[in-house]
Amino acid sequence: QVQVVESGGGLVQAGGSLRLSCVASTRTFSSFPMGWFREAPGKEREFVAAISRTGGGSRGYADSVKGRFTISRDNAKNTVYLEMNSLKPEDTAIYYCAASSFRGWNYISKPNEYHYWGQGTQVTVSS
Repeated sequence: QVQVVESGGGLVQAGGSLRLSCVASTRTFSSFPMGWFREAPGKEREFVAAISRTGGGSRGYADSVKGRFTISRDNAKNTVYLEMNSLKPEDTAIYYCAASSFRGWNYISKPNEYHYWGQGTQVTVSS
């Protein structure tokens, strides 16, 4: 069983930045593709960003965050990050980190292909 814990959420003004962190409790962190999803009030959970097992060039982003958000990982620290810049009020949501047991080499954007989820961290962007 892999436990995933997010941190770094908070309240920020529009145009500001936040950095989310996600730590996974596993000795084989580098085996897990990782992803970030978000869920706004009254909306379904949606894909935000994902990164392959090794990082490298295999990263994916939702169109709504491209150019503003950056996902990265540090396998030595069992941690994946989501750097969020130029935040907008519509970015307000609970942000979830997830780990997938699939062993492919690409990033994964479908939530049903993730097996371990964190409890989420709230991000609120004021206008």
